Amino acid sequence: MEFLTNYGLFLLQTVTLVAAILVIIAGVLALATKGKHKSVRLKITSLNERFHQLTEQLSEHVHSKPQRRTRAKQYKKQQQQRQKHPYPKCFVLQFKGDIKASAVESLRQEITAVLSVATQEDQVLVCLESPGGLVHAYGLAAAQLTRIKAQNIPLTICIDHVAASGGYMMACVADKIIAAPFAIIGSIGVVGQMPNFHRLLKKHYIDYELLTAGQFKRTLTVFGHNTEQARQKFQQDLEDIHQSFKAFITQQRPTTNINRVATGEHWLASQALELQLVDELATSDQVLTGICNTHDILQVRYQRKATVMDKLTHSVHLLIDRWFTSLQQKQRDSTFQ
Repeated sequence: MEFLTNYGLFLLQTVTLVAAILVIIAGVLALATKGKHKSVRLKITSLNERFHQLTEQLSEHVHSKPQRRTRAKQYKKQQQQRQKHPYPKCFVLQFKGDIKASAVESLRQEITAVLSVATQEDQVLVCLESPGGLVHAYGLAAAQLTRIKAQNIPLTICIDHVAASGGYMMACVADKIIAAPFAIIGSIGVVGQMPNFHRLLKKHYIDYELLTAGQFKRTLTVFGHNTEQARQKFQQDLEDIHQSFKAFITQQRPTTNINRVATGEHWLASQALELQLVDELATSDQVLTGICNTHDILQVRYQRKATVMDKLTHSVHLLIDRWFTSLQQKQRDSTFQ
């Protein structure tokens, strides 16, 4: 126990030192880059053209020259018809979520750009991947998606891997949710957890002072003594957020039995289909190639040149995400043992 205590203190000191160094470096870099303009732009990619190029590359090894010439003439004719009678557009956005929903900044810019040109004959398809994260961050991300529906533009969400918790909060905004059969769906719940070092500090005669104004300015703390009243308040806050989460999903998908699915469980998409959490089983590739002959498919990505500060911040976030994911995986492993 003494070894574990000493190791815990050493680890805490190390983390504190590393955090302090990173804060100092971040401050210096922020001052160095202050006032400099960041290069931002939209990258537009025609997925129709990309699919055509893939097909033609394989065609060179499969079809004879006469067959390729015939295919080339047919494609040229189709392109001429598209110029005379433009197809409706399908704008494809991508959202890969982390704990802080960092991609919401790019998403909001992409949606703003799309809404400036899209009509009600067009549609938006979002390829969404997220295990969830901070409530307020994913609440903002879901609110960005509601802007699309507010303009009566059809919105489809495609999930190939996972849309859980805050990720599903975003997904349920869509007019249609399409998921790969083995994608993870659900986890409609709220969790709050933190370590508490009070007994360790007390053992080493270290006092921790926390002054507040307001009865519930702080509830549970990392270093202070946590009272039963504080725990009850913290739990009540979680319950209130969960109720708001459930109400939001009920508003977006009124046919879903919210009491059945809002238990914090997650399911494979094939099971989620029966629970009416998703509307269809398919991969995003199937969806996109399926509309290739009826829509002009444009992938829209908001890009900005990353500064040194951005790269440092991203690295820190990546380390935190990996640590959090590792803890979750260990918890799951211990559950299945």
